[in-house]
Amino acid sequence: MKCPFCNRPDTQVIDTRVQEDGAAIRRRRKCPACERRFSTYERAELVMPAVVKRNGTRTEFDIAKLRASLKLALRKRPVSTDQMDSAVERIREKLLHSGQKEVSSRFIGDLVMSELRELDEVAYVRFASVYRSFEDVGEFVKAIHEFQSPGGGQ
Repeated sequence: MKCPFCNRPDTQVIDTRVQEDGAAIRRRRKCPACERRFSTYERAELVMPAVVKRNGTRTEFDIAKLRASLKLALRKRPVSTDQMDSAVERIREKLLHSGQKEVSSRFIGDLVMSELRELDEVAYVRFASVYRSFEDVGEFVKAIHEFQSPGGGQ
């Protein structure tokens, strides 16, 4: 690490601590040339995959959009905010661990459907109606039958 005061290329680490929230490592350093001390912080950079939409355009993954979709599907349903936040976190982790640089919006939609299936059947059908662009009542009935079947039709 280069000293910010005298630009010497090598400094000594005199103390290392993990921040209270665990999100960063703080290192106290000392420059052997000018003997000044300073702190540096290390944080892990997690890169989410890009989202390829149905029309072929690419966009950055937006966790706020994911949260808003789940919130809308779960509106006025007996599901706690903690349960919803846990579902959002599981989806985010699955995307991170997919190891892909790009994922389709359909892949994300399927992850949401899977989470909603576990949380609330009404929210599952609500989301499915928009996600799959239901045209008539028959498609609603089909989604309900998929929900009731052991495999879930996914």
